[in-house]
Amino acid sequence: MGAWKLLPVGVVLLLGLAGVLVPGVPGSWLVWAAVLWWTLKDPQPLAWGVLVGATLVLLLSRAIRWSLPPRRLRESGATPRMGAFAGIGALLGFVLLPVIGAIPGFMGGIYLSERLRLGRHQEAVAATRTAMRSGGSSVLTELFACLLVAGAWLGAVLWG
Repeated sequence: MGAWKLLPVGVVLLLGLAGVLVPGVPGSWLVWAAVLWWTLKDPQPLAWGVLVGATLVLLLSRAIRWSLPPRRLRESGATPRMGAFAGIGALLGFVLLPVIGAIPGFMGGIYLSERLRLGRHQEAVAATRTAMRSGGSSVLTELFACLLVAGAWLGAVLWG
């Protein structure tokens, strides 16, 4: 599959990753749809394997999210800026320390956002705990699963 045909799939994947951080946007569905689109356009065994793996990972993340407390981030004081910091932190963590780095990167992004807003370490730590308890763990679960799927897709495209 050529680069020009892969570009729209990559754009939809990125929109899905960003959509995880925006309430009301079906980010994980966009990520899965992009992988499905790629698989149907380039029906190789590796592509089908990535689609099956993506489906399993996203279903598992959905099951984990059902067991977590519901999202109440707005009531806890979460802002779009905090979401952007958390998302960028998760992405940087995922790249710098492959796969598991997304977790400390996400929490570090929330902490940095709150530290800049509140100014003090103790208040930023307390705000980070509140955000994670108020639904941040649910967002992190979905974002982590989508990052795994996007990473698998990218790996399959580059080395497949």
